[in-house]
Amino acid sequence: MSDFDLGGLLTFWGRRSDDIAELVLQHVAVVVLSIAIAAVIGIAIGIAVWNRPVSRSVTIAAAGVALTIPSLALLALLTPVLGLGWTPTVFSLVFYSLLPIVRNTVVGLREVPPAIMESAKGMGMSPARILLSVQLPIAWPIILTGVRVAAQLTVGIAAIAAYVAGPGLGQFIFMGLSSLGSRNALNFALTGTLGVIVLALLLDAAFVFITRVTTSRGLRV
Repeated sequence: MSDFDLGGLLTFWGRRSDDIAELVLQHVAVVVLSIAIAAVIGIAIGIAVWNRPVSRSVTIAAAGVALTIPSLALLALLTPVLGLGWTPTVFSLVFYSLLPIVRNTVVGLREVPPAIMESAKGMGMSPARILLSVQLPIAWPIILTGVRVAAQLTVGIAAIAAYVAGPGLGQFIFMGLSSLGSRNALNFALTGTLGVIVLALLLDAAFVFITRVTTSRGLRV
């Protein structure tokens, strides 16, 4: 790979600005879509198993084992079934996002103080109302932390999904790796890598803001 040239990199960015902007938007879109789907599924699973010891243990263990599957291997296995592009990318990102979301949902719901639960029951609240009005608001910061961790995972794994023609900045990374020795190989790889890092930082900052805005004032640290 050629030596680093800052001027050349800046020139590369200027000439490829439209392509870079398009890939950034694709990367953001696939991450946001996947996290939204994973959050709905993961929180629902967490709610379903948090007070069932056997189901809870099996679910968290299964999600943990699933997380050990190499992302490239999973994408390669999905390609014959789901084809190339967005579909296998979204599926794999949702797949890897479930563990932190499910685990934090379970932890958050279980950490609601028993005294508060008993008080809610004493006020005549139904289990469903206790869940929606008491447990979820108290557990929300912990749940959102799980979503935040999942989002960081998906930003990185989305780059690897370029292996199956997935959208996003990974295309530049793979382009650079596949053209080692060429004039712009390092520029492609650096642009993709730096873009992923910046997106991860911006997404993390966004979750800090979302957590603050959506958490009850009495629960804010």
